[in-house]
Parts: sequence; C-alpha cells; structure tokens
Amino acid sequence: MRHIDPEGFVSVDGAELEYRWVAPSVPGHPVLVFLHEGLGCVAIWRDFPDRVAAATGCGAFVYSRRGYGRSSPVTVPRPLTYMHHEGRVVLPRLLETLGFDEVVLVGHSDGASIALIHAGSGAAGPVRGVVAAAPHVFNEALCVASIEKARDAYVEGDLRPRLQRLHGDNVDGAFWGWNRAWLDPGFLDWNIEEFLPAIRVPLLVIQGLDDEYGTAAQYEAIRAQAGGPVEILTLAACRHSPHRDQPEATLQAITRFVRSVTGSLPA
Repeated sequence: MRHIDPEGFVSVDGAELEYRWVAPSVPGHPVLVFLHEGLGCVAIWRDFPDRVAAATGCGAFVYSRRGYGRSSPVTVPRPLTYMHHEGRVVLPRLLETLGFDEVVLVGHSDGASIALIHAGSGAAGPVRGVVAAAPHVFNEALCVASIEKARDAYVEGDLRPRLQRLHGDNVDGAFWGWNRAWLDPGFLDWNIEEFLPAIRVPLLVIQGLDDEYGTAAQYEAIRAQAGGPVEILTLAACRHSPHRDQPEATLQAITRFVRSVTGSLPA
C-alpha cells in the first residue's frame, strides 16, 4: 500500500476522485472501502467511517464516485449499466492504484450494489468480505415510486439546495444521473443476480424494516443465491440508511463482521 494523504484526489479511469483516508491503528488488517449511495459522496458518511475504523483497527478509505461531491463531473444521461462499470472497471483500478492488498467493502444502496457486482466479478481478488446496507439486486415498484417522489422534491421542494451543499457544481449531474437512470423504462429490467453465485466471501446484509426503496425480496435473493456465507440483519425503526437511522446497531454489526473476517478478538 502506497502512502496516502488524509484527504485529496486520486486519478482513476480518466477522473479525479475526491477521497478521505483514516489510517489503520492495527497493522495487517484489511482496509474498509466505503461506497456511497446514489446521491451520496464523501461528506454524507460524516464520522461513521472513523467510528468503524476506530472499533476495528482497520484503515478506512472513503471516496466520491465520478459526478459526486468534489470529484470530476459526469455526463448525463448515465448509461443504465453505470453500476456495472463502477464495480467491474473503476473499483478494481482504484484498489490497484492505491495498492490495497485486502479490503472489506462497505456499500450503501447503489454503493452496495456496486460492491456486490465487484465481489461477483472476476476482478475481486483483494476482497475479504462485503457489507451491503440496503442493497438492490433488481428493481422494484416500491423503489420506482420513491425515486419519483425524490424527483418531485428536487424540482418543487428543498432537495436541490440540500444536495448542493454536498455536491456543489456537481449537484444536477449527481441527481439527474441517478434519477433518470432509475426511472428509465429500460431500468425496470435491471438485475445483478447473475453476480451472486460467484461471491465466495462472507456477506453482511443490513436492511431497515421501513426501507422506502427496497423490500425483503432483495436480501432474500442474496441469501438464496450468494456463493458464500450470508448474514442478514434487519433493523426496526430504520428506513433506507441504517448508518444514519440506527448508527449504534449498524456500527456494532459491522464491527463484529469485520472482526470475524480478520480473525481478531473483541477489544
């Protein structure tokens, strides 16, 4: 692993990606790589990666995908295979560029789907485990309805100024790149279940029982088809963002999972 500054930009796939780095406190542990949601970026995680790093001893690498946060802009409309490209092309190149030998992917929503694609592709050598929070493995009517509501809130409500605080000049590309892809009629057939059988590493799936973007059908499909061990954690009083709605329970679950992957004992 090469030297990494606490924050900065890394060049990958023709883009400058902003990142934040929390150095490990225990040598030899995997790096936790955080992959944000469809409207997220480095800043949206707040201090959650720091807390997981402190609890596990691992380093934490948090980055904004192209078109998000302070990373390079993206051209819209996005292709409907944008998550496939992130999981099969961008993420492998990022891990190679950084020299990470062993990682645990921690993905949320779109980021969780990208993590699953990566782990189930042929380019997943460094991955020791995957935490998938509110993942999608296929599209659902509930998800489409919620994304339609997000579109209305962006156009008519206060969602755009709230997102602009995260994404700055990237705000419209970030929103419409995500929203128009998911609402495209062709995206109704979007499905990544084909990647699940090739995932041999342990999976932790975390799902809020009040998730407005996905149902139990998502994690049941992962449980039934993944090629490795799968742990499912469902959380009451939790919507689409377990690390925000139930931060302590989510932190404890990820910490326990990472310790099991690394073979380390509780502190």
